[in-house]
Amino acid sequence: MADTMISRARKVAFQGEPGAYANLAAREALPQCQAIPRPTFEAALDAVRAGDADLAVIPVENSVYGRIADVHFLVRHFGRAIKGYVREGDKNLFILGEHFHRVRHQLLGLRGAGLAGVKTVYSQGPALGQCRKVIKELGLADKQWSDTAGAARHIAELKDASAAAIASSLAGEIYGLDILKPDVEDEPHNMTRFLIVGREPDDPPNDGRAVITTFLFGVRNVPAALYKALGGFATNGVNMTKLESYQLGGSFNATEFYADVEGHPDSRPVRLALEELSFFSSKVVMLGIYPAHPYRSEMP
Repeated sequence: MADTMISRARKVAFQGEPGAYANLAAREALPQCQAIPRPTFEAALDAVRAGDADLAVIPVENSVYGRIADVHFLVRHFGRAIKGYVREGDKNLFILGEHFHRVRHQLLGLRGAGLAGVKTVYSQGPALGQCRKVIKELGLADKQWSDTAGAARHIAELKDASAAAIASSLAGEIYGLDILKPDVEDEPHNMTRFLIVGREPDDPPNDGRAVITTFLFGVRNVPAALYKALGGFATNGVNMTKLESYQLGGSFNATEFYADVEGHPDSRPVRLALEELSFFSSKVVMLGIYPAHPYRSEMP
């Protein structure tokens, strides 16, 4: 393994309780690290800012549920400015890597409980959204909980055979629950993409290996500004794999955009595309330059 901040890390923060999917992703991506649970995404990132953890593993999108909106709000305060500004007073964080985790949801209940007696299911909103079919099929009332593993712990403490949780098999082991119905996710391709976040950038070399460049930008207030800003990626043959917009300050007229592109900023095509983007933008912030995860080459 190359000597990088990721390889040197020894503590990684994640949102949720022990047994959360972020806990599993942290184990997979950073097996050398001690995983530190935190109650919220912001608390996990603050652990990195404070030096209590070397890295954080944060979910950013799911192939079934879509984007994790709270995280996208937080990453607006990452990065280094190419043009414009980065929010003053922040200890800025940077994206150092990505990890794709295959999500396998289990319907968990009390030891000895029967599936036929379950009436209510608890879990985090995204997990409930990924298991709509089984919730409808079983006629369950769904209740949102702060995280999946926390929902499993709640069921163990509740001691109610009519209540269940959607969570990981690890959460079931930790909190002493039975799997009442395995692999209840709606789609077999259920995959969550996590970002690996640190205090300082650790850009990989431009040596031909697959790289993802992530940035935030706001266009100038001129006609066709977005079309013109993005034109450089098309003319230079740069593949943009993600583009999302966000309203600013309660205004429906002010918008920022979050983007992922394939390629290194030191490569000529990406460099020229970013130059054109910058010309038509009021703000460009580099959030991270990091190796592409191998799963990208396997995507359908």
